[in-house]
Amino acid sequence: MTVEAAGVSTVATTPALAVRGLHVTFPSPRGDVHALRGATLDVQPGEIMGLVGESGSGKSVLGLAALGLLPKPEQLRMSGSVTLDGEDMLSATEQQRRARRGSYITAIFQDPMASLNPSMRIGAQLAEAAPEADQEQIVALLADTGIPEPRAKVGCYPHELSGGLRQRVMIAIALARNPRLVVADEPTTALDVTIQARVLELLARCTAEHGSSLLLITHDLGVAAQLCDRISVAYAGRIVEVGPTARVLSRPRHPYTVGLLASRPRLHGRVAHGKLPVLPGQPPDPRSPAGGCAFAPRCPVADDACARPTPVSLIDGRRCECHHAGACAAWPENGSSQTHADALLRAVQGDIASAQHNAARPPAQTVPVLALEVRELVCEFAAPRRRIRGRPGAPLRAVGGVSLAVPAGGSLAIVGESGSGKTTLLRMIVGLQRPTSGRVLLGAGAGAQLIFQDAGASLTPWMSIGAQIEERLARLALGRAERATRVLEALHAVGLPSEAAGALPRSLSGGMRQRAAIARAIAVPPTLLACDEPVSALDVSLASQVLNLLCELRAKLGLALLFVTHDLAAARAVADEVVVMSGGLVVERGPAERLFAAPQHPYTQELLAAVPDIARAA
Repeated sequence: MTVEAAGVSTVATTPALAVRGLHVTFPSPRGDVHALRGATLDVQPGEIMGLVGESGSGKSVLGLAALGLLPKPEQLRMSGSVTLDGEDMLSATEQQRRARRGSYITAIFQDPMASLNPSMRIGAQLAEAAPEADQEQIVALLADTGIPEPRAKVGCYPHELSGGLRQRVMIAIALARNPRLVVADEPTTALDVTIQARVLELLARCTAEHGSSLLLITHDLGVAAQLCDRISVAYAGRIVEVGPTARVLSRPRHPYTVGLLASRPRLHGRVAHGKLPVLPGQPPDPRSPAGGCAFAPRCPVADDACARPTPVSLIDGRRCECHHAGACAAWPENGSSQTHADALLRAVQGDIASAQHNAARPPAQTVPVLALEVRELVCEFAAPRRRIRGRPGAPLRAVGGVSLAVPAGGSLAIVGESGSGKTTLLRMIVGLQRPTSGRVLLGAGAGAQLIFQDAGASLTPWMSIGAQIEERLARLALGRAERATRVLEALHAVGLPSEAAGALPRSLSGGMRQRAAIARAIAVPPTLLACDEPVSALDVSLASQVLNLLCELRAKLGLALLFVTHDLAAARAVADEVVVMSGGLVVERGPAERLFAAPQHPYTQELLAAVPDIARAA
């Protein structure tokens, strides 16, 4: 077998991971859920393979199958094969699978706080992963991942480290026993661009030094472009396209891959403002029976042939499952047309006070109508008491005298690294954090509504999604039938099916929970919509839909949008003006188009340079 990796043809022997025709089905009261429908994938020794696709495509299930971490056999049905270095893991005993984990295969998960033991020091957790290692070797493991002062960090608890440092600890644990294969499931999703760039560089370097293969599961095509030798594209439980990274990104053969690339917000070109191309429709219901090409209902080149089983073509070093491979060279310019979003917009028009609607279209005047004004806002936190004599240290200043304004109907993005103060500033604006000094003035209207970054923490776990959206509608004089209709329209507007209304948050994926939180926030549009990383957990196609929806709501209803994010491309897609924060201060601000085209401050230049660029890989 010949595989091209990083532009070099090498003859591979036994794959580090070989998945063949893998089917995984979970029984449920409402019908069997087909998470994987015959997925086929190889990861060669020493290769970095990217696995990309929308939420629900089966990426994480495939990774868990490789790790042997799926539920017990009586709780699901599986067929096909998953082999590690030629040994079938599906027929292996639990003891055999457990012996393989850590020594042959290991994992880096999305949320290090959920993976690290909060009651154990970092050194003790590394010692568990590498029982033969002594203290000096444990310190060396941390040093290899670029953690500063590794000897001191050995005695820290996870909560005492930043998100980027916790993820580095996870990498150290994953590589502690020199595994042959590492499965990294969204390892940089919650990190800002500069820390993400460092973690990606660290993953590439460490896996190369250890001679490990890497299966990188991600929804960020830019991350895959920066790191991977090859890319596999997952859709509806199948791998629909596999090939060398440069070829897949520059000349995709499957229409779904073309659509994913077209949907990705870009740093360059004109500011989109709600005109990002999007994939129409939704992924198929995993409970529906398989028949023909699953992508056909959303595909611009589908025809009657697509109802038949999908052929596999092997051309130009790539594998593609499509009747019309290569026929869709570009995605149609469908902009932000969303039937359900339009229905929601029509429904909420009557709910907005005329004063607010008029404020979004102010007459010509010297002083603009403001939805938000922030004057010299400061936030300080008391420092912990020193151990010697119990004297408190100097206060910790998270935000140091920030002033900004958002006009009615306008949009402002706040960007910066973790710890720059942007989220603390947002929390003061919406009233969740008391400022030390300064003032926050909100314009007249329906107030501010916050979309949180962590939907799992912001949704009530024992209430259905529909009931939580109805709570937002309680202030309106609506009948039961009209409330139910509005709930469904809000769900559809963010790409969720009607069945999600009756679901509890725990039954939804992370991306679906974030969509539900956004649906709840926009059910009754506020004067100021404050967003804290609202698309960080969403795949590229859905993120574009949500960004378009935010722009539509802003334009049609006169909403003011305050958008806090570490995703600079998302900020550029929605914002008129951008504020860059570092160390609690504003270091640069200006119109979005000008700031992204010609940044003046070195910190802004560093942020932009750290963004993964598909064009460089293609």
